[in-house]
Amino acid sequence: MLSIGLSMLWLSRFQFAMTTVFHFFFVPFSIGLAFIVAIMETVYVVKKDETYKNMAKFWGKIFLYSFAVGVVTGIIQEFQFGMNWSDYSRFMGDIFGAPLAIEALAAFFMESTFIGLWMFTWDRFNKTIHCLFIWLTAFGSTLSALWILAANSFMQNPVGYAMNAAQHKVEMTSFSAVIMNRQLWNEFPHVIFGAFLTAAFVVAGCSAWRLLKKDHEHFYRKSLKVSLIIGLCACLGSVWSGDTQTRYLINNQPMKFAAMEGLDKNTTNQGNWKVAGGFKNHQSTWSIEVPYVLNILGHHSLNGTFKGQNQVNKELKAKYNKNDQTRNYYVPTRTLFWSFRIMAISAGLFGLVAIVGLWFNRMKSQTIMRQRWFLYLMGLMVWLPFIVNTCGWFITEFGRYPWVVYGLLTIADAVSPTSTVASLLFTNIVYFLIFASLGAVMIILSHRVLKQGPDSVATDGYSSKPEKTADVDPYEMGAAHND
Repeated sequence: MLSIGLSMLWLSRFQFAMTTVFHFFFVPFSIGLAFIVAIMETVYVVKKDETYKNMAKFWGKIFLYSFAVGVVTGIIQEFQFGMNWSDYSRFMGDIFGAPLAIEALAAFFMESTFIGLWMFTWDRFNKTIHCLFIWLTAFGSTLSALWILAANSFMQNPVGYAMNAAQHKVEMTSFSAVIMNRQLWNEFPHVIFGAFLTAAFVVAGCSAWRLLKKDHEHFYRKSLKVSLIIGLCACLGSVWSGDTQTRYLINNQPMKFAAMEGLDKNTTNQGNWKVAGGFKNHQSTWSIEVPYVLNILGHHSLNGTFKGQNQVNKELKAKYNKNDQTRNYYVPTRTLFWSFRIMAISAGLFGLVAIVGLWFNRMKSQTIMRQRWFLYLMGLMVWLPFIVNTCGWFITEFGRYPWVVYGLLTIADAVSPTSTVASLLFTNIVYFLIFASLGAVMIILSHRVLKQGPDSVATDGYSSKPEKTADVDPYEMGAAHND
């Protein structure tokens, strides 16, 4: 039986993980889909092709649902800072407050304002001005991500602060240092490219399902083409930014990198890369290895070495263990190792599917309609980006264990001292039921949009013009007979 203190900590961590994972289902999807809708409307403005206008309005409906659910889950997530992590809030408030305030007062307000203008003013402004609204919405959503990641990057790599030992908290000394944090500018591009990738393959997958039913072939093939082009570009960007971020971890968070690559001992110059492996107590039990690949990935060279988890743990104990010599700094090796491989394999699959899909869907070719197996594959890949995003979050957050603010505050020291097991268990159950309901509503509404098809956008309530009705003069001779 777990002790009361450990149970409180475990429940607090589980609740934060649950709410963050669920919230992160919708954040990248909303950011990416806003840009895809903006691109579709831009093509309509340039080419005057009504199909692209209908595409923007159609996929925009799903974007609006995702945006709404993302807002609700984000509000629930913020409650936890005060409820379950009050010591963290006191410790980080001076740093965390500024980016979150800017995100809410500037980026989110901008996003919310222009999403309303875009939604209800299709007939009030000319095409170019209306298109600008969705671009400003997309830009606002990206700015929101920037400020949130600025706060998260401080937790990964604290900069621009001074420690107030008397009050046991950090105080910001340089706002510019927080914003120019190298961790932020490695993390931010990877998240944004991942957002584009998520939305692109959701649109592609949904289009594939409708093409299997031979529904509005012209419309969904155009949607498929746009989404796969964006998806291929986003895939390349994700690989580039992921490589940059991973190489940064070698020196900045070596334990995270060692766990991602399954390294328990220091490597030799041969640089064997583990394709697969088993682990027990952070030690490798078996592995399938390819020589020199790790050096190529990590150093972009055939030569080089990397520290294993055992060596890194010794160095971290020497650096941080002033009073507690028993604390270890190992991270969940299996979770990070397999999460990284899911991401890497999926990136290759996304790129391959995008290239093949664009070839099958080329102009004046019916190949895409004949290759039903490929449409099924793309349809199933609707869910893969969400799995990949969750794996990325696991690596980012589990990889700094036992720290909540790297090198400054441990997870155990951040939990609220007033929390109880009963209250945490109750809120975990309630939040799970809320999230399950919201997820079900999102899927049902999106499925309804897809079933209604693109024809529904003509009468979807976007138009701000009232429906025209015949003017009836109540004093006409025939009007009296209507009583």
